[in-house]
Amino acid sequence: MPSLPFPFSPQPPPEMPRKHSLTIAGHATSLTLEPIFWTALHEAAAAEGKPLAALVAEIDEARTTNLSSAVRVWLFERERGRPALESIALK
Repeated sequence: MPSLPFPFSPQPPPEMPRKHSLTIAGHATSLTLEPIFWTALHEAAAAEGKPLAALVAEIDEARTTNLSSAVRVWLFERERGRPALESIALK
């Protein structure tokens, strides 16, 4: 095997996204997220004292992109301490 020109340490592959079904505003939808985002979303809903579907509905109302991306951005901005719903409504 040829040597590499830089130190190489293989990283484990990221966990595959998982699809879950939710009912938002009376409509069935699916949301596909990686496990780390599912965990963060459940923790955020618990911290805000809301059911998971209610929190996702709020994100859904403010989004300008697909729902999975909007949830990831919302979680990222929440972690950074920024107003998360405002950040996903930016165009």
